[in-house]
Amino acid sequence: MAGKIPRQFIDDLLARLDIVELIDGRIGLKKAGKDYQACCPFHNEKTPSFTVSRDKQFYHCFGCGANGNAISFVMDYDKLEFVDAIEELAALLNLDVPREQGNNGPQRSQAERRSDYDLMQQAALYYQHQLKQHPNSNQVIEYIKGRGLSGETAKRFQIGYAPSEWDALYRYLGKTKDLQQQLVDLKLASENQQQRRYDFFRDRLMFPIRDKRGRVIAFGGRVMSSEQGPKYLNSPETRIFHKGFELYGLYEAKQAHQKLTQVLIVEGYMDVVALAEKGIDYAVAALGTATTSEHMQTLFRTTDLVICCYDGDRAGRDAAWRALENALQYLTHGKSLRFVFLPDGEDPDSLVQKEGKMAFEQRLANAQDYSAVLFQKLTQDIDITNDAGKAKLMSEALPLIEKVPSDFYQELLIEKLARFIGKTTEQLTKKLTTPRQQQNIERKFKVTPMRQAIGLLIQHPSLAKEVDHLPELAEMGIPGIELFLRLQKRCIDHPKYSTAQLLEAFRDSEELEILKKLAAWPHNIRDEALIKQFQQTFQFIEDQCLNIRLETLLMKDKTEGLDSNERQEVVLLTTALKRRATIAE
Repeated sequence: MAGKIPRQFIDDLLARLDIVELIDGRIGLKKAGKDYQACCPFHNEKTPSFTVSRDKQFYHCFGCGANGNAISFVMDYDKLEFVDAIEELAALLNLDVPREQGNNGPQRSQAERRSDYDLMQQAALYYQHQLKQHPNSNQVIEYIKGRGLSGETAKRFQIGYAPSEWDALYRYLGKTKDLQQQLVDLKLASENQQQRRYDFFRDRLMFPIRDKRGRVIAFGGRVMSSEQGPKYLNSPETRIFHKGFELYGLYEAKQAHQKLTQVLIVEGYMDVVALAEKGIDYAVAALGTATTSEHMQTLFRTTDLVICCYDGDRAGRDAAWRALENALQYLTHGKSLRFVFLPDGEDPDSLVQKEGKMAFEQRLANAQDYSAVLFQKLTQDIDITNDAGKAKLMSEALPLIEKVPSDFYQELLIEKLARFIGKTTEQLTKKLTTPRQQQNIERKFKVTPMRQAIGLLIQHPSLAKEVDHLPELAEMGIPGIELFLRLQKRCIDHPKYSTAQLLEAFRDSEELEILKKLAAWPHNIRDEALIKQFQQTFQFIEDQCLNIRLETLLMKDKTEGLDSNERQEVVLLTTALKRRATIAE
């Protein structure tokens, strides 16, 4: 894996981008006072509630709550992961994305990584050319037609043919020693113990695997007769391909739909392509591995409805269970997970050929909700007619229910579990380790002095220098003071920080959500009054800290007694607080 992207590069990237220009180029913005507005691209609305601030380099929707900086927008709008979003934005500015030195040796430059993608694309084009020009091409094309695929579908998925010759691709692309080694590194060629090199894929129908940006990163090869070894041969993992993160057909599905309302997970490349041929162009497949947590995260960033399609046998049920377990943590409000189990001996490819698009999509419409599959699995080997069985069901179900982030879905699951074991929902909710009501930060919150200070600092980072930085206040234990001091220190260290850059520095922190809410909080304080208001708010917080310290010392005086230094501190604290009170009056 490549090293981390340096924080300084991310800061510089955000400083050079203009979020207004970025978003305007995608959805169109209209001037509204000093900010810009549009209908939110993340939910349906007729009246604009989506606001973009050039000063803060921050967007916020007052309808659905979506907000963030330029990186967040590209991640959510273009459905990209963090690193992909950084590379996309860097490309707009013609910048190479640097990587920090890791523990695995020197990191490859942007140009070197681009060379990897270029070579993979050349291989894809070579395989496509062989499909038409190789002496075996008639046989291969007849096989494709026999599978019910049109030339249009083959072209759309860039399907090709790997020749049966020992080293055809290696000889064609390996013009130099560097290219020969690159072919081996990217697993397009293999090397035996005698150091002889040969093509990794031979005499197979080739399916290029493309990442979220459409770049070819790997291949899947399918045999065309039962005598050729394993049915599917997938590229091993390489420096640009990590199968647990990629889904075959996702790029093509996104290209076919401006907004994917649903995505269907199937098992094989041919299933994806055969379904697309019949007009079901929203299917994807995991790459020779179980559906991972990363797969599910990617899908739920892409769509609100994921339907998993598996065989109805024990292996299919086990695969469904693994997918379900990995999906639970991503079932936020509005996200749905459903399951379709196929008749014995059928796969999506064979079934859609037999019954056509309409009947197959009716199966999808009748898909089981994840909650039904969850309890079917949990109860299949448990006797819930006795107390022991009920206790076992409860102990296995509650940890899974607790993974679900939506309090609404969590309550529905608790209700189902309560019916199974004869308990009340209140009894079961109390048994949750961390009830959802305690986990979630309320959307509407009271603006305390601390939240006001943090909110003003996030929205106007230059305020950090207007009050003293006092790290010792963290010892007072006032809620939020440690976060305030961390924010202030970062702003002091980076005096030109914008709201967008400050939030980016806290992307991986547990406080990010509350920080984004405070960044969007309309404080209604005039620009000329900001410094004074911030100073007064900080003074109130500092007084709190001084009072807490004074109370602690006075309590100690009653129980243990104070030394001379502590008595002097009491006098100083008392004097300071009286003077502050007089000034305030």
